[in-house]
Amino acid sequence: MAKRLMARMMGMFRSRTQVGVDRAGNNYFSLVEEVDGAMKEKRWVEFKGDRDPTTVPVEWICWLNGQRKKAPTPEELAELEARRERVRQNVELLKKKEEEERRAGVRPVKKIGKTESPNLRSFTQQFPGTSVDQKKGPESKPNGPTDAEDATTDNDRSTEPIGTGASFKPGTWLPPS
Repeated sequence: MAKRLMARMMGMFRSRTQVGVDRAGNNYFSLVEEVDGAMKEKRWVEFKGDRDPTTVPVEWICWLNGQRKKAPTPEELAELEARRERVRQNVELLKKKEEEERRAGVRPVKKIGKTESPNLRSFTQQFPGTSVDQKKGPESKPNGPTDAEDATTDNDRSTEPIGTGASFKPGTWLPPS
């Protein structure tokens, strides 16, 4: 068994293929071997210095995980690095512009704290059938029944309950039969 293990390890080092190198000097390898009758590709990285996975670029991580079929080319890596640098520069320019606008008072800083509450008027206006009384809540209605409510009989009342609950009288509403 030890001979087989040694032979396999020696074969791994002989038949491995170096696929590429990143800017940090990490080397990337692949090895195609037969596992259970199927050819499988193994991919790994050998770090240049300390074993620090944060030095591995995203493109190489995708290749190691099998999300990419082909390893990133040096041209592709250079193009992506240039794009990242342009994005960093744009972010820096936007930060400077916002800071200048704040200093000049062109763009006031809007702070939302716990003392401020959102304006819900536009939110409640989108619902049809909500009256001004229902929006104001129960404190806007008188506590006792009005003369108009006393004059209505059970036949005049709707089969569906209405109101906010301030005028609730137990036993006055019956479900439709």
